[in-house]
Amino acid sequence: MLSPSITVIIVLTLLERRAGHSSGDWWINLQSFAISTAGAFSIYAWVKPWQAGSLIEGEALPAWAGVVLFILVQDLGENLYHRLQHRIPILWEMHSLHHSDPDMAVLTTYRHFWADRLIKTVTVYSLAGMIISPTPLAAMGYFAISMWNFVAHANLDWNFGKWSWAINSPAYHRRHHSSAPEHYDSNFAALFPFFDVLLGGYNVPSGRPETGFERRPHGLIDQLIWPFIGKHRKAPGAEVSGQA
Repeated sequence: MLSPSITVIIVLTLLERRAGHSSGDWWINLQSFAISTAGAFSIYAWVKPWQAGSLIEGEALPAWAGVVLFILVQDLGENLYHRLQHRIPILWEMHSLHHSDPDMAVLTTYRHFWADRLIKTVTVYSLAGMIISPTPLAAMGYFAISMWNFVAHANLDWNFGKWSWAINSPAYHRRHHSSAPEHYDSNFAALFPFFDVLLGGYNVPSGRPETGFERRPHGLIDQLIWPFIGKHRKAPGAEVSGQA
């Protein structure tokens, strides 16, 4: 039986092809998937998020409230960390691997530098655990809704228009990956763009901008040492603000 994520990827890839769009830098992205899978059975298994007590005990809340609050806390943390990735040079050097895909597609979801997950485990996921302890139902709910990240990265012309503030869409996230400087520093949301409305950077998507930038990895080794093989364009936030 195929895992839920593989099933979603296959369905979205077929939809991309039916729409006449490419699957992006698919070979590099498959290598990223292999690195992530290898990490799940090795280094990632040794690094655990905070589990030593929380401000809010999820078990003390109604089941639905525990699920909703945990998902919102996690997604807010993702949004804040994503903003730091676009402002702190070393985080951008890692994150730029994700932005280097010349044609963002569903498999771009896996295109991340291997150390990024470790950093998020001890920051985003640990801080979320300090705020609210997840019930098994909340953890399952977050895993299920996180499948939407594959949809957001899909090479599809799905635009929710006036509802673009409610949930991420391929059009909304493609603007974030745009190679056009006027699109930098916008649409950071992982799941819920209303956090962009509150924190700044929300822009209604339009058109179909190009993605990626000139330099991109050419193989597995490039991905493993990506932050150390040259500058990959300034962090978009720094470019917009005029900082170095």
